Amino acid sequence: MIIRASVPGSVRLVADLLTVEAALARVLEHARPLAAEAVSLWDCAGRALAEDARAVVELPPFPSSAMDGFALRSASTPGTLRIAGRIAAGRPATRPLEPGEAMGIATGGVVPVGADAVVPLELVTDREYEVHVEQPVSLGANIRETGGDARRGETIAAQGAILAPHRLAALAATGVATVRCYRRPRVAILTTGTELRPPGEPLERGQIYESNGVMLEALLVGAGAVVRRLRTVVDSLEAHRAALTDAFADDVVVSSGGVSVGPHDLVRRVGRELGVEELFWGVAVRPGKPLSFGARGATLVFGLPGNPVSSLVGAILFVLPALRALQGVRSPEPRFHAGTTTLALARNAARDDFARARLELLADGTASLSPVGGQESHMIASAAMADALVHVPRGGGSIAPGESVRYLPLDLASGA
Repeated sequence: MIIRASVPGSVRLVADLLTVEAALARVLEHARPLAAEAVSLWDCAGRALAEDARAVVELPPFPSSAMDGFALRSASTPGTLRIAGRIAAGRPATRPLEPGEAMGIATGGVVPVGADAVVPLELVTDREYEVHVEQPVSLGANIRETGGDARRGETIAAQGAILAPHRLAALAATGVATVRCYRRPRVAILTTGTELRPPGEPLERGQIYESNGVMLEALLVGAGAVVRRLRTVVDSLEAHRAALTDAFADDVVVSSGGVSVGPHDLVRRVGRELGVEELFWGVAVRPGKPLSFGARGATLVFGLPGNPVSSLVGAILFVLPALRALQGVRSPEPRFHAGTTTLALARNAARDDFARARLELLADGTASLSPVGGQESHMIASAAMADALVHVPRGGGSIAPGESVRYLPLDLASGA
């Protein structure tokens, strides 16, 4: 498909629209992991490892009890044993266990030298100074052996792994205090348009409130970026040059507005003047077609459309995967989920659609998606009623109610 449009004072523009898949592939070709840095375990949640993280100690680091009970010699059971002491977690026995003795022990306590089993409290009769064990206890019963979970030097989390809570716990338990992670990308957000005003200020005729900045910042921070929000730029060449020159100090520039073909669409023009190599302009997607992507040295430059829903879709499909790739995530592509639609969805022959929909998780675990009213790209208030973007692949015909669809959650906590 070809776009042809005229810009006053310019030559006629011709650009091939890339498919969503091709555009994403081009973005990820240029989004290489950033440099690694040492990070405290307390500060690396959600980040990707730049190298394998290995156990510093064995886990458990000593033979420990899996039960509240009594440590004993299995050969002394069944029988009545003298209680030689009681062992709390963190307070090892002061002497070895002798034949005919037992020691009370808490879960996690150090199994004393001489003991080879632990019998649970519920299987004995505790008589304060002696304990009666009615049944024989098997050798090794209820003892967690040294290194049974992990050996010193063993890889606990591999390079590229996301440091989710369960991995952080595993690293902490094996003595790891610091890991090497890929650096968080620094992102400059630049919104453009003379008509834009901050929420809360009085509006004059022809003015609207700026909404893309707060939306994009929330998205990008949720993806691990360190965001720098620049002031909204008026529609002048000088203002665009100053703002973009400032923004190019960061790893990624995300602009909103000014990427179409009107006389006040200056982002791409000024970007080219300042050395941005445009790698594509225009994607076969609705909403969000006039999206641009380029590079200036090591800085990635995204030009998102000004319509809020177009900007949202473009950021989810292309900017978030780039941020994940910069942080070393192994599979940075958008994370689609499966569900069914409650309404018919017409397909576009040339473009992929992303329809806003309400998401309902049913009792059987399946996802039901109901497209909301108001699917135009400027209708951000209508989009507030949605929980998901439903992918309607390009092609003929339509998707019938009850058919399977893929969707991207709009809830930041679910990922996109």
